Amino acid sequence: MNEDKSTRYHRLQRRALLLWTFPALALLWAFIGGNASLRLRDFAVAMTGSGPSDPAAVALYSLALMVAYHALLFPLAFYQGFVLERRYGLGAAGLSTWLLGFATGAAVVAIPSVGLAVLVYSTMRWWPQGWWIASAACLAGALFGLARIAPVALLPMFYRLTPLDRESLRTRLTALCQRAGIPVLGVHVWGLGEKSRRANAALIGAGSTRRILLSDTLLADYSDEEIEVILAHEIGHHVHADIRNSLIAESALITFSLAIGAHALGSMWPVLRLNGPSDVAGLPVLIGIGAVMSLAARPLLQAMSRRNERRADGFALALTRQPAAFVSVMRRLASQNLAEARPSRTAVWFFHTHPPLDERLETARQHQDRPGVGALSPDPGSLVEVRRVESASGVLRLD
Repeated sequence: MNEDKSTRYHRLQRRALLLWTFPALALLWAFIGGNASLRLRDFAVAMTGSGPSDPAAVALYSLALMVAYHALLFPLAFYQGFVLERRYGLGAAGLSTWLLGFATGAAVVAIPSVGLAVLVYSTMRWWPQGWWIASAACLAGALFGLARIAPVALLPMFYRLTPLDRESLRTRLTALCQRAGIPVLGVHVWGLGEKSRRANAALIGAGSTRRILLSDTLLADYSDEEIEVILAHEIGHHVHADIRNSLIAESALITFSLAIGAHALGSMWPVLRLNGPSDVAGLPVLIGIGAVMSLAARPLLQAMSRRNERRADGFALALTRQPAAFVSVMRRLASQNLAEARPSRTAVWFFHTHPPLDERLETARQHQDRPGVGALSPDPGSLVEVRRVESASGVLRLD
């Protein structure tokens, strides 16, 4: 197979994800259909001296489930996040640093997950018929709340963040915000270089905690014009409320998944030998349905993301009127971050949050002949794939 370095890297990343996902789902359904979930429920009930839907039993059961999940996830995370990153020259963290980061991340995910499980089962006891409505509302609120606190409470646990102190660049970026007609966003230096050799930028947070992050690896090697174009792209996400809209879409997916889960538990609990729909041993059913719904909705969510990114690219080019700087920074990011130059249609459809690179290049070309806009260089090279990574923290970042 005649592949370049970036193509091999992304193919191995995708293959590892697929090889893990389907066996993991199969194990989850086997866990549900066998005795394992019932035994874990009985253990949690015996240890806490409470009922199978009481908060103490739910907390212990869900904590054990999270530990098992991260144990199952570890080989994939290690291969993708450490082995491949080091093999292809993208990782900078040593093994001990990576392991500490994985453990910290697991704890950050597990603790609120246990709390959310307790919340869901509490709503089941409070409103047996419509619990999924109350749970969806609470989970959506938690999602928006997490997006607001992530920049000040969660991200600093993994990276060093400091205010940008380059006065000339700060002045330039402040003027850019003013030209866009938005309040000046806080711009911080993101200490990415301690763990990765990638260059990156991100828009995170919500409301008063929204801020723009520029990685130290980006600030070290890129020109002010290139950084300005990147910031303009992130401002485009802010202007079009992409984080808010993404959280709304995630909330809708959660609501739909819980509705299906409520129907499944209501009809299947005797078959699964549960004590009732609110028996905590049925929690894997909700998790499994959520996982399947996420996979099914992925192409639609990716398509929405690519639309947002086309719009942000167009906004950045219109605001800065620097298509040459746009192409320049994307070339350099492509080389530094091993962006996939020519992904297949299937890869774009299911994995890519941004449009194909040729399409993004055409967007830049459409701006080159406008009055007052500099021409592009004759050899356009390849544009970097810019991914939006969305989580409960509401992060938009350039990879």
